[in-house]
Amino acid sequence: MTVAIYKEVQIDASHRLLHYKGKCANLHGHRWKIEVWVEGEPDATTGILIDYNVIKQTIAKYDHQIILNRDDPMVPAVEKFQHVLTTPGDPTSELLARIFRDDLEEICEAQHIAAHVTRLRVWESPNCYAEIIE
Repeated sequence: MTVAIYKEVQIDASHRLLHYKGKCANLHGHRWKIEVWVEGEPDATTGILIDYNVIKQTIAKYDHQIILNRDDPMVPAVEKFQHVLTTPGDPTSELLARIFRDDLEEICEAQHIAAHVTRLRVWESPNCYAEIIE
């Protein structure tokens, strides 16, 4: 039996887009809303597909963090004061959606959870989001 679940997580984090001409080239923050849809086979014993807390904890590692392109010259300066999470490219909503999806897929595989992310939406403002649909 295939089931689907949904989880919403919110985080506060800052980022900047190194290769963008405009306001987003400056370090700034967002209250990001991440919506996750997961489908698969629930565990035969517990009846749980994936613990909602696993989804929350996987994304929560980005909460109250500075997220920068690993090639950003700002990284070494900021790291003198605070850890920086780096991404393989500008940390756009599109890239963060892919990273969150990949992180969750890795957890499912590592924990032998028969589930996969079918949709993941990253809202960077109340009227702008990026979405991955599998």
